[in-house]
Amino acid sequence: MKRRNFITLLGGAVVAWPLAARAQQPAVPRVGYVWSGARGTDVYNQTGFRQGLADRGYVVGRNLVLEERYADGKPERVPALIAELLTLNVDVLVTPGTPTSLAAQRATSTVPIVCMSGDPVRMGLVASLARPGGNITGLSPLSGEYGVKWLELLKEAAPKVHRVAVLWNPDNPTNANQVELVQKAAPALGLELTALSVRPADIVNSFAALAETGLDGLIVTDDPSLIPLIPRLIALTAERHLPAIYPFIDSVRRGGLMSYSANLSKLWQRAAGYVDRILKGARPAELPVEQATDVTLNINLKTAKALGLDIPMTLLGRADEVIE
Repeated sequence: MKRRNFITLLGGAVVAWPLAARAQQPAVPRVGYVWSGARGTDVYNQTGFRQGLADRGYVVGRNLVLEERYADGKPERVPALIAELLTLNVDVLVTPGTPTSLAAQRATSTVPIVCMSGDPVRMGLVASLARPGGNITGLSPLSGEYGVKWLELLKEAAPKVHRVAVLWNPDNPTNANQVELVQKAAPALGLELTALSVRPADIVNSFAALAETGLDGLIVTDDPSLIPLIPRLIALTAERHLPAIYPFIDSVRRGGLMSYSANLSKLWQRAAGYVDRILKGARPAELPVEQATDVTLNINLKTAKALGLDIPMTLLGRADEVIE
């Protein structure tokens, strides 16, 4: 071979090798994530989910692309955000909350979806917990089942409560089920219930109603839209001396009286495991929906004292965390 031809051939090989190497590199997986609120308000999902991804070797921006979209408290934007993610050919959709999961279900029957829903079977997201059967799987905090427990625990902590307000999102089918169960249980506990909407158009009137002296207790349901409202609710209940029970663990650490719920951060860490398995070839139809197993009761005794409540020892004995 002539020297000139050899150099030309060698030069072509040098150019071709990187191109071939790049062609053989696997595509970086792309995960879509939709939150109904504003960026930064999804603290449980983001901390738990990102930690779960990191535990499984994923570094966002290096070996995984996380496409995040936020509806800024405008649920009507969610379908468009999901459609936008689908045009990006995401490998998996992650959908916190029943309304967002239902919107994703309507948008695609092929892209795998990892959802978080209080009652995915009742909501029609999956055929069964053991065999979801479609393109959706995920986790359930079982909140649809412990809504009545919020009422019972509040009555036990504050026996004098009579008129209790329930903050809920009428557009969330899981919340609707919770409120229905709570309304049925209220008479046996000697309680009257007032349902207050957290839709954006209703929230001002609902907060005004909470400030009325006729109400003497509050239940906060676990709709995602309520998470950014928690600081305002804690301040309002302190001002009005309203005993309240929350569905989010850190509400008690921030001054709320009580919380009873699954550990959402841990659930979202496990949700990352579903994403990992799907990216490695598992089919959502064959991944059983996981239910929460660690529901925790948390009580803030400092807040109880400020409200003039003497929490029974029987209740304190069942608490997983007591803040003094």
